[in-house]
Amino acid sequence: MRAAPLIFLVLWSGGYAAAKVALPYTGPMTLLALRYAVAIALLAPVLFFIKQPEWPRTRAAWTHVLIVGFGIQVAYFGCSYIAFDLGMSAGAVALITSMQPILVALLAPTFTGELVTSARWVGLALGLSGAVIVIAAKATIEAESALGIVVACGALVAMSGVTLYEKRFGGGTHAVTANVIQFGLGLLVFVPVAFLLEGFAFEVTTRSVAALGYLAIGNSLIAITLLLAMIRRGEASRVSALLFLVPPGAALIAWVVIDETMPPLAWPGMALAAAGVYIATRRGVPQPA
Repeated sequence: MRAAPLIFLVLWSGGYAAAKVALPYTGPMTLLALRYAVAIALLAPVLFFIKQPEWPRTRAAWTHVLIVGFGIQVAYFGCSYIAFDLGMSAGAVALITSMQPILVALLAPTFTGELVTSARWVGLALGLSGAVIVIAAKATIEAESALGIVVACGALVAMSGVTLYEKRFGGGTHAVTANVIQFGLGLLVFVPVAFLLEGFAFEVTTRSVAALGYLAIGNSLIAITLLLAMIRRGEASRVSALLFLVPPGAALIAWVVIDETMPPLAWPGMALAAAGVYIATRRGVPQPA
Protein backbone atom coordinates (compact mmCIF):
# COMPACT_ATOMS: atom_id res chain seq x y z
CA MET A 1 0.00 0.00 0.00
CA ARG A 2 2.96 2.39 0.47
CA ALA A 3 3.67 2.16 -3.26
CA ALA A 4 -0.02 2.31 -4.21
CA PRO A 5 -0.24 6.12 -4.72
CA LEU A 6 2.70 6.18 -7.15
CA ILE A 7 1.54 3.10 -9.07
CA PHE A 8 -2.00 4.48 -9.27
CA LEU A 9 -0.86 7.88 -10.53
CA VAL A 10 1.38 6.43 -13.25
CA LEU A 11 -1.24 3.98 -14.53
CA TRP A 12 -4.19 6.38 -14.27
CA SER A 13 -2.29 9.26 -15.89
CA GLY A 14 -1.12 7.02 -18.72
CA GLY A 15 -4.72 6.26 -19.60
CA TYR A 16 -5.11 9.66 -21.25
CA ALA A 17 -2.31 8.93 -23.72
CA ALA A 18 -3.61 5.39 -24.28
CA ALA A 19 -7.12 6.64 -25.02
CA LYS A 20 -5.74 9.24 -27.41
CA VAL A 21 -3.86 6.49 -29.26
CA ALA A 22 -6.92 4.19 -29.42
CA LEU A 23 -9.76 6.59 -30.32
CA PRO A 24 -8.77 7.15 -33.97
CA TYR A 25 -9.42 3.42 -34.50
CA THR A 26 -12.80 3.15 -32.77
CA GLY A 27 -15.67 5.06 -31.15
CA PRO A 28 -15.61 6.10 -27.48
CA MET A 29 -18.49 3.83 -26.41
CA THR A 30 -16.98 0.89 -28.29
CA LEU A 31 -13.64 1.51 -26.62
CA LEU A 32 -15.28 1.45 -23.19
CA ALA A 33 -17.18 -1.74 -23.97
CA LEU A 34 -14.06 -3.48 -25.25
CA ARG A 35 -11.91 -2.47 -22.29
CA TYR A 36 -14.47 -3.98 -19.92
CA ALA A 37 -14.75 -7.15 -22.01
CA VAL A 38 -10.96 -7.61 -21.99
CA ALA A 39 -10.78 -6.86 -18.26
CA ILE A 40 -13.43 -9.49 -17.49
CA ALA A 41 -11.75 -12.06 -19.76
CA LEU A 42 -8.46 -11.56 -17.89
CA LEU A 43 -9.96 -11.39 -14.41
CA ALA A 44 -12.57 -14.15 -14.51
CA PRO A 45 -10.03 -17.04 -14.53
CA VAL A 46 -8.54 -15.64 -11.31
CA LEU A 47 -11.75 -16.64 -9.55
CA PHE A 48 -10.77 -20.29 -9.93
CA PHE A 49 -7.57 -19.68 -7.96
CA ILE A 50 -9.36 -18.02 -5.06
CA LYS A 51 -10.35 -20.64 -2.50
CA GLN A 52 -13.47 -18.84 -1.36
CA PRO A 53 -14.30 -15.89 -3.64
CA GLU A 54 -16.41 -13.61 -1.51
CA TRP A 55 -19.44 -12.64 -3.56
CA PRO A 56 -21.91 -10.16 -2.09
CA ARG A 57 -24.12 -12.10 0.32
CA THR A 58 -26.91 -9.60 0.94
CA ARG A 59 -29.01 -7.22 -1.09
CA ALA A 60 -27.25 -4.30 0.59
CA ALA A 61 -23.82 -5.69 -0.37
CA TRP A 62 -24.92 -6.11 -3.99
CA THR A 63 -26.29 -2.59 -3.96
CA HIS A 64 -22.99 -1.16 -2.70
CA VAL A 65 -20.94 -2.95 -5.36
CA LEU A 66 -23.30 -1.96 -8.17
CA ILE A 67 -23.49 1.69 -7.09
CA VAL A 68 -19.69 2.00 -7.05
CA GLY A 69 -19.46 0.18 -10.39
CA PHE A 70 -22.08 2.40 -11.99
CA GLY A 71 -20.47 5.55 -10.61
CA ILE A 72 -16.99 4.79 -11.96
CA GLN A 73 -17.41 2.48 -14.96
CA VAL A 74 -20.61 3.96 -16.40
CA ALA A 75 -21.12 7.50 -15.10
CA TYR A 76 -17.54 8.78 -14.77
CA PHE A 77 -15.98 7.19 -17.84
CA GLY A 78 -19.16 7.47 -19.88
CA CYS A 79 -19.65 11.17 -19.13
CA SER A 80 -15.97 11.93 -19.80
CA TYR A 81 -16.05 10.27 -23.21
CA ILE A 82 -19.43 11.79 -24.14
CA ALA A 83 -18.12 15.25 -23.20
CA PHE A 84 -15.23 14.76 -25.64
CA ASP A 85 -17.71 13.65 -28.30
CA LEU A 86 -19.82 16.79 -27.70
CA GLY A 87 -16.90 19.04 -28.57
CA MET A 88 -15.28 19.63 -25.17
CA SER A 89 -11.52 19.91 -25.32
CA ALA A 90 -9.43 17.57 -23.20
CA GLY A 91 -8.26 20.61 -21.22
CA ALA A 92 -11.80 21.69 -20.42
CA VAL A 93 -12.85 18.23 -19.23
CA ALA A 94 -9.66 17.87 -17.19
CA LEU A 95 -10.20 21.28 -15.59
CA ILE A 96 -13.75 20.42 -14.53
CA THR A 97 -12.93 16.95 -13.19
CA SER A 98 -9.85 18.27 -11.37
CA MET A 99 -12.27 20.00 -9.00
CA GLN A 100 -13.08 16.59 -7.52
CA PRO A 101 -10.70 16.82 -4.53
CA ILE A 102 -12.20 20.18 -3.56
CA LEU A 103 -15.76 18.83 -3.81
CA VAL A 104 -14.84 15.74 -1.76
CA ALA A 105 -13.15 17.87 0.92
CA LEU A 106 -16.26 20.06 1.16
CA LEU A 107 -18.57 17.07 1.57
CA ALA A 108 -16.33 14.69 3.57
CA PRO A 109 -17.11 16.15 7.03
CA THR A 110 -20.83 15.59 6.43
CA PHE A 111 -20.75 12.21 4.70
CA THR A 112 -17.74 10.46 6.28
CA GLY A 113 -17.04 12.49 9.43
CA GLU A 114 -13.51 13.39 8.29
CA LEU A 115 -11.79 16.49 9.60
CA VAL A 116 -10.34 18.64 6.81
CA THR A 117 -7.79 20.95 8.44
CA SER A 118 -6.72 24.40 7.28
CA ALA A 119 -3.33 22.97 6.25
CA ARG A 120 -5.07 20.43 4.04
CA TRP A 121 -7.17 23.19 2.46
CA VAL A 122 -3.95 25.04 1.63
CA GLY A 123 -2.61 21.89 0.00
CA LEU A 124 -5.81 21.39 -1.98
CA ALA A 125 -5.71 24.99 -3.20
CA LEU A 126 -2.08 24.67 -4.29
CA GLY A 127 -2.78 21.35 -5.98
CA LEU A 128 -5.70 22.78 -7.92
CA SER A 129 -3.64 25.82 -8.95
CA GLY A 130 -0.85 23.61 -10.25
CA ALA A 131 -3.28 21.39 -12.17
CA VAL A 132 -4.93 24.44 -13.76
CA ILE A 133 -1.54 25.83 -14.81
CA VAL A 134 -0.56 22.55 -16.49
CA ILE A 135 -3.91 22.23 -18.26
CA ALA A 136 -3.87 25.86 -19.39
CA ALA A 137 -0.34 25.45 -20.73
CA LYS A 138 -1.16 22.21 -22.54
CA ALA A 139 -4.51 22.88 -24.20
CA THR A 140 -7.24 25.35 -24.91
CA ILE A 141 -9.89 25.48 -22.20
CA GLU A 142 -12.77 26.23 -24.49
CA ALA A 143 -16.05 24.41 -24.16
CA GLU A 144 -17.93 24.52 -27.45
CA SER A 145 -21.08 22.92 -26.09
CA ALA A 146 -23.19 23.91 -23.10
CA LEU A 147 -24.39 20.30 -22.93
CA GLY A 148 -20.76 19.19 -22.90
CA ILE A 149 -20.15 21.29 -19.76
CA VAL A 150 -23.14 19.66 -18.05
CA VAL A 151 -21.94 16.17 -18.99
CA ALA A 152 -18.39 16.88 -17.79
CA CYS A 153 -19.84 18.11 -14.49
CA GLY A 154 -21.67 14.78 -14.36
CA ALA A 155 -18.31 13.01 -14.46
CA LEU A 156 -17.09 15.25 -11.63
CA VAL A 157 -20.13 14.51 -9.47
CA ALA A 158 -19.94 10.78 -10.23
CA MET A 159 -16.33 10.34 -9.13
CA SER A 160 -16.80 12.55 -6.08
CA GLY A 161 -19.91 10.65 -5.03
CA VAL A 162 -18.25 7.26 -5.50
CA THR A 163 -15.26 8.35 -3.40
CA LEU A 164 -17.47 9.36 -0.49
CA TYR A 165 -19.81 6.39 -0.87
CA GLU A 166 -16.98 3.84 -1.01
CA LYS A 167 -15.38 5.32 2.09
CA ARG A 168 -18.63 5.15 4.06
CA PHE A 169 -20.20 1.92 2.79
CA GLY A 170 -17.54 0.05 0.77
CA GLY A 171 -15.59 -3.04 1.72
CA GLY A 172 -16.68 -6.57 2.54
CA THR A 173 -16.59 -7.85 -1.03
CA HIS A 174 -13.45 -9.44 -2.48
CA ALA A 175 -11.71 -7.11 -4.92
CA VAL A 176 -11.73 -9.67 -7.74
CA THR A 177 -15.43 -10.44 -7.50
CA ALA A 178 -16.31 -6.76 -7.07
CA ASN A 179 -14.36 -5.88 -10.22
CA VAL A 180 -15.97 -8.68 -12.24
CA ILE A 181 -19.43 -7.44 -11.23
CA GLN A 182 -18.62 -3.79 -11.93
CA PHE A 183 -16.95 -4.43 -15.29
CA GLY A 184 -19.92 -6.63 -16.20
CA LEU A 185 -22.26 -3.75 -15.42
CA GLY A 186 -20.24 -1.44 -17.66
CA LEU A 187 -20.28 -4.05 -20.40
CA LEU A 188 -24.07 -4.45 -20.22
CA VAL A 189 -24.54 -0.69 -20.52
CA PHE A 190 -22.05 0.14 -23.27
CA VAL A 191 -22.31 -2.84 -25.64
CA PRO A 192 -25.82 -2.00 -26.88
CA VAL A 193 -24.99 1.72 -26.98
CA ALA A 194 -21.83 1.02 -29.00
CA PHE A 195 -23.75 -1.14 -31.48
CA LEU A 196 -26.53 1.41 -31.91
CA LEU A 197 -24.39 4.55 -32.21
CA GLU A 198 -21.04 3.33 -33.52
CA GLY A 199 -21.64 -0.06 -35.13
CA PHE A 200 -19.15 -1.55 -32.66
CA ALA A 201 -16.32 -0.91 -35.11
CA PHE A 202 -12.71 -1.41 -34.01
CA GLU A 203 -9.76 -1.29 -36.41
CA VAL A 204 -7.20 -3.88 -35.29
CA THR A 205 -3.66 -2.50 -35.40
CA THR A 206 -0.63 -2.85 -33.16
CA ARG A 207 -1.27 0.61 -31.69
CA SER A 208 -4.99 0.13 -31.10
CA VAL A 209 -4.57 -3.31 -29.49
CA ALA A 210 -1.70 -2.12 -27.29
CA ALA A 211 -3.71 0.91 -26.17
CA LEU A 212 -6.77 -1.23 -25.44
CA GLY A 213 -4.63 -3.65 -23.43
CA TYR A 214 -3.22 -0.80 -21.36
CA LEU A 215 -6.67 0.64 -20.67
CA ALA A 216 -8.05 -2.77 -19.67
CA ILE A 217 -5.12 -3.85 -17.50
CA GLY A 218 -3.50 -0.63 -16.32
CA ASN A 219 -6.63 1.51 -15.86
CA SER A 220 -9.46 -0.94 -15.28
CA LEU A 221 -7.77 -3.78 -13.40
CA ILE A 222 -4.90 -2.26 -11.46
CA ALA A 223 -5.49 1.49 -11.07
CA ILE A 224 -9.16 1.31 -10.04
CA THR A 225 -8.44 -1.54 -7.60
CA LEU A 226 -5.69 0.54 -5.99
CA LEU A 227 -7.92 3.62 -5.87
CA LEU A 228 -10.70 1.80 -4.03
CA ALA A 229 -8.21 0.14 -1.69
CA MET A 230 -6.66 3.51 -0.80
CA ILE A 231 -10.10 5.03 -0.18
CA ARG A 232 -10.99 2.19 2.20
CA ARG A 233 -7.72 2.51 4.14
CA GLY A 234 -7.35 6.31 4.24
CA GLU A 235 -9.33 9.51 4.35
CA ALA A 236 -11.33 10.27 1.22
CA SER A 237 -10.05 13.86 1.06
CA ARG A 238 -6.40 12.72 1.22
CA VAL A 239 -6.83 10.13 -1.52
CA SER A 240 -8.77 12.53 -3.75
CA ALA A 241 -5.96 15.08 -3.49
CA LEU A 242 -3.78 12.65 -5.47
CA LEU A 243 -5.94 13.36 -8.51
CA PHE A 244 -4.41 16.83 -8.74
CA LEU A 245 -1.26 15.08 -9.99
CA VAL A 246 -3.12 13.31 -12.80
CA PRO A 247 -3.12 16.26 -15.29
CA PRO A 248 0.64 16.86 -14.76
CA GLY A 249 1.29 13.13 -14.90
CA ALA A 250 -0.77 12.72 -18.06
CA ALA A 251 1.09 15.64 -19.70
CA LEU A 252 4.46 14.18 -18.74
CA ILE A 253 3.62 10.68 -19.99
CA ALA A 254 2.19 12.05 -23.25
CA TRP A 255 5.41 14.04 -23.71
CA VAL A 256 7.53 10.90 -23.28
CA VAL A 257 5.33 8.31 -25.00
CA ILE A 258 3.59 10.10 -27.89
CA ASP A 259 5.88 13.13 -28.22
CA GLU A 260 3.33 15.78 -27.26
CA THR A 261 4.74 19.23 -26.63
CA MET A 262 5.56 20.25 -23.07
CA PRO A 263 5.26 24.05 -22.72
CA PRO A 264 7.73 25.66 -20.27
CA LEU A 265 4.85 26.88 -18.08
CA ALA A 266 3.78 23.28 -17.45
CA TRP A 267 6.90 22.49 -15.39
CA PRO A 268 6.27 24.99 -12.55
CA GLY A 269 2.63 23.92 -12.64
CA MET A 270 3.71 20.33 -11.97
CA ALA A 271 5.92 21.45 -9.09
CA LEU A 272 3.08 23.48 -7.56
CA ALA A 273 0.63 20.58 -7.88
CA ALA A 274 3.15 18.20 -6.31
CA ALA A 275 3.72 20.57 -3.38
CA GLY A 276 -0.01 20.92 -2.84
CA VAL A 277 -0.57 17.16 -2.89
CA TYR A 278 2.28 16.65 -0.42
CA ILE A 279 0.71 19.10 2.02
CA ALA A 280 -2.80 17.71 1.54
CA THR A 281 -1.83 14.03 1.89
CA ARG A 282 0.88 14.00 4.53
CA ARG A 283 0.28 11.91 7.61
CA GLY A 284 -0.49 13.20 11.06
CA VAL A 285 -3.79 14.95 10.33
CA PRO A 286 -5.99 14.70 13.41
CA GLN A 287 -9.05 12.52 13.18
CA PRO A 288 -12.51 13.35 14.48
CA ALA A 289 -13.51 11.80 17.78
